[in-house]
Amino acid sequence: MDQITFLTQIIAPAFASGLVMTLALIAVAAPFGFLLGCAVAVGRAYGSAPVRLLSRGFVIFCKGCPLLLLLFILYFGMPSVGIMLTPFVASVIGFVCCNAAYNSEYIRGAIHSIKEGQMTAAQALGMSKWQAIRWIVLPQALRKAFPGITNEFIYLIKYSSLAYMITIIELTGAAKMIATKYFEYNETFLCVGIVYLALVTVTTVVAHFIERKYAIPSGHAAGSTAA
Repeated sequence: MDQITFLTQIIAPAFASGLVMTLALIAVAAPFGFLLGCAVAVGRAYGSAPVRLLSRGFVIFCKGCPLLLLLFILYFGMPSVGIMLTPFVASVIGFVCCNAAYNSEYIRGAIHSIKEGQMTAAQALGMSKWQAIRWIVLPQALRKAFPGITNEFIYLIKYSSLAYMITIIELTGAAKMIATKYFEYNETFLCVGIVYLALVTVTTVVAHFIERKYAIPSGHAAGSTAA
């Protein structure tokens, strides 16, 4: 089989199917990871003592537990306690937890960079504590934390390759199956690497555009987006 035929008739269809699954994993996990990260960050910064303890424990566990191990626990371990998860659901839960833990650290750091006087002023104007967080503190914190959040989104694109380990056939899974069947390892994995590079590059370009557009006028956004 010549290389053109291999690329167009074998790799392209399999990668198209794998890419759909990869994008589906990212599309579901990213927003929930962001929202949970916001909740955990706010809980650590403004919550009661039990909430702060619970939030901190969540972050410590998710940062300390390798993502692959977490996926194994969710997919292979949960059935032993009567909880059956599909590979897709187990992957999404694992990705959400990992993504949220790191997002929360970026957002929490950004929250602490907001001057406390803004909270005092908001409450003096009649806002409740949570209204001030929602409308005053969090919007500014998210703009400052945006580069870090973008990095976590890029990492999520790469994390998605681990879903293959619990039987989801996404990009890496499709590449592994083709390489094993046709013994074309270099060509196959080079192609899948190019696809991941394209995804990361597009994300980085879009993130830089959004970062410049919504940067806080009084200063530069903290850090820069990295792949």
